[in-house]
Amino acid sequence: MIIQRVVLNSRPGKNGVPVAENFRLEQSTIADTIQAGQVRVRTLYLSVDPYMRCRMNEDTGSDYLLPWQLSEVADGGGIGVVEESKHDNLAKGDFVTSFNWPWQTVAILDGSLLQKLVPQLVNGRLSYFLGAAGITGLTALLGIKEKGHVAVGANQTMVVSGAAGACGSLAGQIGRLEGCSRVVGIAGTDEKCSILVQEMGFDAAINYKKGDVAEQLRELCPGGVDVYFDNVGGDISDTVISQMNQNSHIILCGQISQYNKDVPYPPPLPPDIEKIQKERNITRERFLVLNYMDKQEASILQLCQWIQEGKLKVRETVVEGLANIGAAFQSMMNGGNIGKQIVSVSK
Repeated sequence: MIIQRVVLNSRPGKNGVPVAENFRLEQSTIADTIQAGQVRVRTLYLSVDPYMRCRMNEDTGSDYLLPWQLSEVADGGGIGVVEESKHDNLAKGDFVTSFNWPWQTVAILDGSLLQKLVPQLVNGRLSYFLGAAGITGLTALLGIKEKGHVAVGANQTMVVSGAAGACGSLAGQIGRLEGCSRVVGIAGTDEKCSILVQEMGFDAAINYKKGDVAEQLRELCPGGVDVYFDNVGGDISDTVISQMNQNSHIILCGQISQYNKDVPYPPPLPPDIEKIQKERNITRERFLVLNYMDKQEASILQLCQWIQEGKLKVRETVVEGLANIGAAFQSMMNGGNIGKQIVSVSK
């Protein structure tokens, strides 16, 4: 069977900025028959995520992420429909997902590595299982629960950087649902800031490309910052940390501003900021959602309930066609999308 697939065409280099041409669309073939335990699936949606930048390097800098190999098919979160099954628990027409879905139109996969989906849990919006009701939502919810120390009635202020992105846009809303009394987002355009406030319930949002971020933070967080959901690192994070309270908490989710630089993860703080962190007893521990998979099922159900009740607003930037996945990746890394970046492969 002839299929289309996307392979890693070139590496941007440890300090390089990824471009669409780092990926290549090509034709390939898969077997016409499947073996016992396998399923043939048609790809519906693929997830494009910032962590994938690390997989473009020969050394990902992480012990849990494998590098993509040159001229080999890329992979990540994906959703598809079963077209043929020789696995006892999966049947033709079932919707399934995997964290290691190949970037190709049709694939033969081990049925035991797939998770069956229930579309009704997300009001039929299957792509949500790659975002708000998937690993992205889990990262936001479990990050806040495990590292944020949010308590109802404690009058806590949360700041979220990268707030219009896939994880940040959820984290601010979840922070509110979990008990924060004030939520302030930081994003890169006026449009994003407007969406955060008017659509997603943030109290305020700062366009970091306009004006003095430190001054705006002081104005919008007069009582200081108690919880910081950090998606970006770098100068913005240094500014937020300098205004954090005694015994406050940083949820170290991502450091997208540092992904094109050859630095360790998490990147070390500048000496003056590190001094503030230590003097104020601010926690800043690496957070990896994969360490909390025992809480996955209950957390997914909670996220789905919030979605069904309209308490969790979901934004997606959807790009049509496998051929455009490289451009979608480049746009995401340049901060051009709002919410989760999804590639729709076939209908």
